[in-house]
Amino acid sequence: MAKEHSFDITAEFDKQELKNAIDQAHREISNRYDFKGLPAEIDYSEKAKSITLISSTDNKVEAMKDIVISKIIKRGISSKAVHEHSREQVGGNKTKLVLAIRDVISSDDAKKIVKEIKGLKLKVQAQIRGEEVRVTGKSIGDLQSCISAIRAKDLDIPLNFANLK
Repeated sequence: MAKEHSFDITAEFDKQELKNAIDQAHREISNRYDFKGLPAEIDYSEKAKSITLISSTDNKVEAMKDIVISKIIKRGISSKAVHEHSREQVGGNKTKLVLAIRDVISSDDAKKIVKEIKGLKLKVQAQIRGEEVRVTGKSIGDLQSCISAIRAKDLDIPLNFANLK
């Protein structure tokens, strides 16, 4: 039996599931009656980590955003992984909405997580390791309590708990 147990807190998710969700959203939008004959574009850039939505009005772009987020949630990805980055009017009276994708924990967010863990007064240690936070402790029960408490804090970042050993 191991002396020390640990788990990692990351913001990673399955990129293929995101692509599938965007594809489903694109199919639903192309089949919806209220989008017939209107411009409705969804562009996913894996390199830029963004989803661009373009349509004729603000309301249509907002409807497209709701569809994309609902498909993302149905695929098991947190809605916190996507947030609105910018909204602007583009040529031809179209509205462009850019959704940024978060799949890493920033250093500020990692510091917040470590501070929350230390505030729990459990016998665990948390350390920042690049884009993840490693939590170690002697008791698996303490680690599970830590996971429950961090989930309950409802931080504004998508969190995944992996490698519980």
